[in-house]
Amino acid sequence: MTPTTIVPEPVRELASGLWFPEGPVALTDGTMLVVEIGAGTVTAIAPDGSTRPLASVGGGPNGAAVGPDRAVYVANNGGFLWTERAGRRIPIDPATHTNEPPGFAGGWIERIDLDTGAVTILYRECDGRPLRGPNDLVFDADGGMWFTDHGKGRHDSVDRGGLFYAAADGSRIAQVAYPLLGPNGVGLSPAGDRVYVAETHTGRIWEWELTAPGVVRPVAASLGIRHGGRCLAATPYSFDSLAVEASGNIVVGALGDGLCVVSPDGEVEELVAFAGDVTTNLCFRGPTLEKAVVTLSGSGRVVEIDWPRPGLDLAFNA
Repeated sequence: MTPTTIVPEPVRELASGLWFPEGPVALTDGTMLVVEIGAGTVTAIAPDGSTRPLASVGGGPNGAAVGPDRAVYVANNGGFLWTERAGRRIPIDPATHTNEPPGFAGGWIERIDLDTGAVTILYRECDGRPLRGPNDLVFDADGGMWFTDHGKGRHDSVDRGGLFYAAADGSRIAQVAYPLLGPNGVGLSPAGDRVYVAETHTGRIWEWELTAPGVVRPVAASLGIRHGGRCLAATPYSFDSLAVEASGNIVVGALGDGLCVVSPDGEVEELVAFAGDVTTNLCFRGPTLEKAVVTLSGSGRVVEIDWPRPGLDLAFNA
């Protein structure tokens, strides 16, 4: 089915001049938080549009979410290889398709105190295997953290990534699904009984049924030879991060195309087009969660648009 293409109007700019913003988080006082992957910072955007650094974390902060203790948790990919192209900085060398920088040592999961900006690194490895490129994260109602490890790419090879579940206090981490090819966005269904992952390289959305916090039920067809998820949708897009509507629709940043809306039964229903930019992520905010804050990373902008349906209220807010 060909999705309906929508050109959003109006588009309200919240901030500009940022170095590849991602990971939008809406705070209850009207402040927006975003990560600036290239600058290695978490940045606060005030309601008046002014910006200030909340924390300097280094590496490549990629995704962010509020945890059960009102702190902000960040999936840090450890840094990218940056290239200047057409006046914009992009996190890859297009000639070699390499995004792993020289001297790369790995990524990590970190916690940021909202009041002080203090940064604590929680995880750098799982079962002795270093994290290669943590990308996005989401908390469930039990306070556990789902996150993806996207890995890094080189001229002749890419890392095989995975889906992880970890405790917010740094005490437990487990690899739940492996291998995945460029796992990026991660989200939960409204009932909390499904976890979704968007793959960048394949344009697929995978889903797993949850039987307990951090525990998935592999589909029988996996036979132990793949990660055990069910392919919910296979698309022609390159996917980044995602958010979920209250209806259960999955809204994914489709990089060069815009926002792709996929129904819970896997139908690609809409494409909200942002032509000529790099659409990476979104979150919902407002009294009815019918405003979508979108990161347009290519142009370094954060914008807000009206959304036709309410977003899903997250497990924790600050």
